[in-house]
Amino acid sequence: MRLFNSWKLVLAMGLAAIGVPASGHHSFAMFDQSKEITLKAMIVTRFEWTNPHVFVIGEKDSVTYTLECSSPNLMTHQGWKHNTITAGAKIDIVYYPLRNGKPGGMLKTVVLPNGQKISAW
Repeated sequence: MRLFNSWKLVLAMGLAAIGVPASGHHSFAMFDQSKEITLKAMIVTRFEWTNPHVFVIGEKDSVTYTLECSSPNLMTHQGWKHNTITAGAKIDIVYYPLRNGKPGGMLKTVVLPNGQKISAW
């Protein structure tokens, strides 16, 4: 009987461990990926190089945009670094807007002040 109870405990722990990594991911349904918006000359106010997603926050015409990017690991493979964008930089962006209409969304591409175009995904 004791062996049977131990087996159930191991099975329960195994199933719980499988669910933990999956709980950290979220859906991209909040972004309307059927629309692309281009925003020229946005001024970067913050560049957050954090897990699980990088964020670019900037202003254009007194409106603050929060743009979600991929993870630092995946962005590194696209050529990004923790200092690719700095506060005060003027950038051109293409992004998928939020479905709720708020300013911001999922950043697709950026044109840096030096003219380099770089993907955020």
